[in-house]
Amino acid sequence: MMILKTIDTRHAPVRYLEGGSGEPLVFLHGAGGMTADDPVLAALARTHHVYAPYLPGYGETEDCPGLRDMLDYTLHSWDVVQALGLTDPVLVGHSMGGMIAAEMAAIAPNDVSRLALIAPAGLWLDEHPTPDIFTLLPFELPAYLFHDPEAGSKLMTSGLKIDDPKFLQDYLVRNARQMGMAGKLLFPVPERGLAERLYRIRARTVIVWGESDRMIPPIYGPYFAAGILGARLIRVPEAGHMVITEKPDAVAEAVAALG
Repeated sequence: MMILKTIDTRHAPVRYLEGGSGEPLVFLHGAGGMTADDPVLAALARTHHVYAPYLPGYGETEDCPGLRDMLDYTLHSWDVVQALGLTDPVLVGHSMGGMIAAEMAAIAPNDVSRLALIAPAGLWLDEHPTPDIFTLLPFELPAYLFHDPEAGSKLMTSGLKIDDPKFLQDYLVRNARQMGMAGKLLFPVPERGLAERLYRIRARTVIVWGESDRMIPPIYGPYFAAGILGARLIRVPEAGHMVITEKPDAVAEAVAALG
């Protein structure tokens, strides 16, 4: 069971989810946010003591106008780790959170010994462009996020139809706030020079990708793996970008193998 807690940082109080037991693990969510019921958190909590902070503008964590660019968010995330009282936790990030986790490991290579990047953003290949998430409509998202779009649509809407006014109202309000933060890192393209810093990462690294990912195509996986010394790339069949929802046990198994 994940419990919602609060810590103070220089920029604002940060709300975070905590649960499980074992080695400490920090999970950084993607642009779609997270909830206490996310399957990946439950799976990770079976083997680790999980800390999952809400990024600024997500959940009940306040917006932080003072955070302007990739470096600011990277340092803020290290501030969160310090406020949690953690030293060398397993660092796990999904999508946008994977981008931040990779930057954290690159900027402080001696402070991260185990790193898991799950379909991370952060690289850009002209021949394999990623969709513009800022222009996608709600009904278009399941096809990009899930191996099984129909099942994914039900997960996104908690069983409501994706054009149900109740779902749309909640989604649009929440999405507007979240995309304000995400835009600083992902707009107009999710590239902030990470490719030039991957070589600095010294952590034992696993990269996990759903084979059906249409949001960030699996072709990006080998490029991440090539940039990080000794990184292991794991492809998960019958899973899309939301491999953390469709195949949480496969993700947890890959993370557990880091030791």
